[in-house]
Amino acid sequence: MKKQEQSSLMVRWGYVRDYLRGVYNELKKVHWPNRNQLVAYTAVVLISVALVAVIIWAFDFLLSYLLELLFNAVQ
Repeated sequence: MKKQEQSSLMVRWGYVRDYLRGVYNELKKVHWPNRNQLVAYTAVVLISVALVAVIIWAFDFLLSYLLELLFNAVQ
């Protein structure tokens, strides 16, 4: 390898090392939830997703029913 290529590689490795150090330092600042909080947050998300799915299904069902009535009335 040429000396310039080695220098460029070392500079890049330095950037990667600095980035990973920064990520590690930021992760140390994160407030991680305990098990009870995690279970509660997961339950909230699952219930919210189920509720939104039911709402979307209801609108889809209603719209399909109304369009079917409209198409049958036109025929």
